[in-house]
Amino acid sequence: MVAPDEPLLAAPRPRPGGAGRGFWKMSGSGNDFVFLDGRVPGVGAFETPEAIGRLCSRTEGVGADGVVVIAQHPVEPFSIRYFNRDGSRGELCGNASLCSSRLAVMLGLADPAAFRFCTDVGTIAGRIVGNEAELDLPAAHGLQPDADILAEAGERRIGFVDTGVPHLVVLTDDANSIDLMRRGAALRRHKSLTAGANVNFISPAGARWRMRTYERGVEGETLACGTGAAASAIVLEAWGLAKPPVELLTTSGKLLTVSVTHDDKAIHPSLRGEGRLVYAGELVEF
Repeated sequence: MVAPDEPLLAAPRPRPGGAGRGFWKMSGSGNDFVFLDGRVPGVGAFETPEAIGRLCSRTEGVGADGVVVIAQHPVEPFSIRYFNRDGSRGELCGNASLCSSRLAVMLGLADPAAFRFCTDVGTIAGRIVGNEAELDLPAAHGLQPDADILAEAGERRIGFVDTGVPHLVVLTDDANSIDLMRRGAALRRHKSLTAGANVNFISPAGARWRMRTYERGVEGETLACGTGAAASAIVLEAWGLAKPPVELLTTSGKLLTVSVTHDDKAIHPSLRGEGRLVYAGELVEF
């Protein structure tokens, strides 16, 4: 295993009194995260809704869509805990998992050729391919090619699937023209959903598909959504509109690629995309 590049990756250790907590800022196709080192004592103080909200604030904190704690695990090379921007615990985040994978390799926690790590929805297998991570996400479930939701003008079809978190997929004439904040907020809490859902608006973009996502827990548009890309590919395949691998063009302009395999019992999506370390920093007056 390659030793980590210490000057680049070492997040500062806490100082007496709690100051100096190190962090990493990472981006997965524009979906950005603050990463904390769970191997360092005292990280629990940063896992409260109040602390998560301050960390994610783009005016008074670091600024992010969510917070990830990367830690050692007794069985697998590492584990992650993911928190939405509103402080709620997230079952899974595809782009956070892509970022976690690259960070774990950079830190020397995982072998880039093949590794496994633990999340709140179970163990995920992955690998590094070039400068991107590729992950075998949990088996999708609850597929409904036609959800019991009335489409509006400009919407062709609405499907549902759970890819670790629940997702609606809305086929539109033009995803760029959707009033995402209004329509996304309404669908995210639709009465037919038991736990709400992320909402993905998609439309054709040549051989690719344009995707915009309204994310629960962020309560707004994010520049990309990994589990949403997986959900979109699965629903597109169910509609007969695309054959995997499916390339999803995110709002950041970055691509997420989803492959899908099937067996007698389940649908298995794999997600490939960016997991980029932007910088390492230090929380001082937090």
